[in-house]
Amino acid sequence: MIPPKPVSRPDRVGLLDYGRRFRADILSAQPARLYGAWMAEFRTPFFRSYMMNDPALLDLVLKERPDDFPKSDRIREGLAPLLGRSVFVTNGAEWKRQRRIIDPAFGRGRLREAFPAMRDAAEAMIARLPAGPIEIEEAASYAAADVIFRTLFSVPIEDRLAAQVFREFRAYQRSQPLLNLAALIPLPRWLPRPHRRRTRAAARAIRGAIAALVDRRADEIARGAAPDDLATKIMTYPDPETGHRFDAAEMVDQVAIFFLAGHETSASALAWALYLLATHPEAQARVAAEGQGVDWAGLAFSDLSRFAFTRDVFRETLRLYPPVPMMVRETTRPETFRGRVAPKGAQCVLSPWHLHRHTRLWADPDSFDPGRWGRSETVDSQRTAYLPFSAGPRVCPGAGFAMAEGVLLLARLVSAFEVAPEGPPPVPVAHLTVRARDGIGLRLALRG
Repeated sequence: MIPPKPVSRPDRVGLLDYGRRFRADILSAQPARLYGAWMAEFRTPFFRSYMMNDPALLDLVLKERPDDFPKSDRIREGLAPLLGRSVFVTNGAEWKRQRRIIDPAFGRGRLREAFPAMRDAAEAMIARLPAGPIEIEEAASYAAADVIFRTLFSVPIEDRLAAQVFREFRAYQRSQPLLNLAALIPLPRWLPRPHRRRTRAAARAIRGAIAALVDRRADEIARGAAPDDLATKIMTYPDPETGHRFDAAEMVDQVAIFFLAGHETSASALAWALYLLATHPEAQARVAAEGQGVDWAGLAFSDLSRFAFTRDVFRETLRLYPPVPMMVRETTRPETFRGRVAPKGAQCVLSPWHLHRHTRLWADPDSFDPGRWGRSETVDSQRTAYLPFSAGPRVCPGAGFAMAEGVLLLARLVSAFEVAPEGPPPVPVAHLTVRARDGIGLRLALRG
């Protein structure tokens, strides 16, 4: 299959040029040699950073000794105005307590219970989409947000508070990248950060609307009138070790990350999947065929097994365009990585963007090839070099939710519309997730 348009990969860049490129866009700043390297050390007199593609190092950091490599405080610095002390940014005992409360809500049985709301959001998406040219990232964002509000709070996105959260988030999402220069380089506290005032104002507006949703649900719980959805489960489930429940302020923090992780990442993946199908008509035809004759209104969670090829398309999309392109951990003591001594406080950069396109770990890594997931040589690559949801104890608790949602929305949309590219090829850049610099233009045509 024809490979998607690759990101620019400069062979070599100097430190000053690297910093300029990095501030403009993380992805295009990376030298081509990093896509074949097991590790890269970035050293100055003031800090050390290690990009790790070696599967053994990934296992060390994520699975074997995760407590020794907590999330970097520099990630927390950028996202704290929105996420507070959510499970995404905390470490140690606080993080473990939060996961003990959150994880049961995202178990397979709970996902089955949430599926009808997910299905209703898919039907609402089809009713809303027009035929003709469309910027699909915005439409995907709206659909993914609708899924979150229906499954979390049992309200559609048209609900007044839900609509306010979505509207404010649209203003926020491009002002605060998930990874910026400060995530890898310890900038002084006094150094101005671009857009900090605007970012904080947008975060306050989002959290205010989320707080109103949480307060409304707390009142419903108190009156015995709350629906049995994800928000109710999380707000009423006690920590099995301590009996602690999330109070209102803690719940606002958690809902903020549920919305960010469950909406922004899903929208990114759905939009790129549709673009890849638009540029690969044979794969699109196979996805459309899987949706023929489906009773969408009566679709059950167990019926997702019929969309095997659609699932492989979504897997391949997550490989080529992982929504979270880089993760950062920090050393808590001196370490030795591939013979290099890393001091305490060094940054460990784990990059799904590089790992998923690594020339030594994947066959034809830049090509869109859903069929690779059915071939035996992909098994080892998937096990050692595929991290769309991270891995180990900090694997995303909503990974199963995201896969079910992605397959459902993709299958439903392609069953209703034929999609074709419209306008120039999109250029991926890293904002909160991997998005297109100028959006993704498609043309939708109703299927007969």
